[in-house]
This record gives sequence, C-alpha cells and structure tokens, in this order.
Amino acid sequence: MLIDLTGKTAIVTGSTAGIGLAIAHGLARSGASVVVNGRTEARVHTAVEEIRAAYPDANVRGVAADLATASGCEKLVNAEPHADILVNNLGIFEAVDFFEIPDDDWQRFFNVNVLSGVRVSRAYAPGMVENGWGRIVFLSSESGINIPTEMIHYGFTKSANLSVSRGLAKRLAGTGVTVNAVLPGPTLSEGVMAMIEPAAKKQGISTEEAASQFVKAKRPSSIIQRAATTEEVANMVVYVCSQQASATTGAAMRVEGGIVDTLT
Repeated sequence: MLIDLTGKTAIVTGSTAGIGLAIAHGLARSGASVVVNGRTEARVHTAVEEIRAAYPDANVRGVAADLATASGCEKLVNAEPHADILVNNLGIFEAVDFFEIPDDDWQRFFNVNVLSGVRVSRAYAPGMVENGWGRIVFLSSESGINIPTEMIHYGFTKSANLSVSRGLAKRLAGTGVTVNAVLPGPTLSEGVMAMIEPAAKKQGISTEEAASQFVKAKRPSSIIQRAATTEEVANMVVYVCSQQASATTGAAMRVEGGIVDTLT
C-alpha cells in the first residue's frame, strides 16, 4: 500500500519526542507538509531539524505553543490557520495513587490530554468541512478502556478522548472529514523509557527487556508480550490519515498488542 499525502498539511501536537515525533516522521515520509508542535522553541527546532535530516525534501516547520492553554491553542491557529490533517497527540501521564491526586492535577490532565484536542479540533474542522476532506485523529490509549489503578486520572482522560472522537465523527457525518482514535499500549517512548530505566539499571538489563517485564507483570493480557515501538504506533496513525482509510471513521483503532481482551 502506497500512502501519498502530497499536498496535505498535517499538524501533530506534542510532536517533539516519542510517539508524536514518530508520527511527524511518518507523515513527512508520506509527502505531507508537517507542522511540529511543542512547548519550547529549542525542542521544536531540534525535532524539525531531525525530520529534515531524515527526509531532505520534506516540507517541515514548527510552532512553539503550550496547547494546555487557550492562548497557546490560539497561537498555533494564528501561525497555521489551515490543516488537512490534525493529530491530537499531546498528552501526559504519571503513576500516582488515586488518594494522592489533588484537584489541580485532575484539571491539569484534563487541560492537556482532553481540552487541547477539543480546542484545536474546533478550530480546524470547519476548514476541512469546507474543503470536503480532512482527517482528525485523537491519541487515546488502552488505558481508556482498561483503567489503570495506578493512574486513574490518566485513564479518565483517555476515555474522554474516545468519547470526543466518536461524537465528533458523528457530528461531521457526510462531510468527507473522518475522526478516529488510536489506542496505543505500553510504548517505548522517551517517557516510558525514563519510567522503566531505574528498574533496568537495578537489574542490569536493557530498558527494552525491562519494558517487556513490565508488560508481562502489569499488562499480562498482552498478546505480543512486549512494548510497542513508537514507529509501530505511528504506522497506524499515518494509515488513518490516508485516503485509503476514507471509510474508517468514529473508530477506536488499537495498536496495543492485544491487551484489551474483547472482540470489539
């Protein structure tokens, strides 16, 4: 399958590292003009230069803006008023017991993981409808279905991503704009690697081996019995952004290694 996104402008939020950066790479490789987003100019510049080095002919640019705030979302939209593809990847996670999560952290997780995607989708979707073509993707998680006891506030936001993506898909019915959610499981991103690294050093094993142990211990229903790579997740996102996925909308696309033990 040849995915050609030439002529399409793709915005990927939270794309200076991890899954977001891998998605930006995949979209650039497929010919899209890619807008990288992060909170600081330095990180955005580094990510843009990395993608340009990998794909010298790619059209890649960046916008530094904190999308957890309304002003940050406005800054992005003012800098990049048009998008054919919007990937709402921005997200945070942390393992904290329910009884130790203050109100401010619940609000922070909602602002970053949910409201950022709501705001930018609200800004870019009308232009997609006007053009008769568009792709909006929300990065949810298997944790939105299998709520993890160690980070309930994170699971709550990932469930919200599923609700928003499904509802928005229905709202945009018949417009040529598709809206989908992609559900990764444990993935070898920088954030996960940093969380796993202390255990790896203590045992004298690689972070990949430690990640595999984590999956087997904490996500025993995993069928692949390992963490996914960021590229494996990005491949699913690039597909749902393509013309080939034109009949896929309102869907929750899993790339979590079979952790979710249901048929639908």
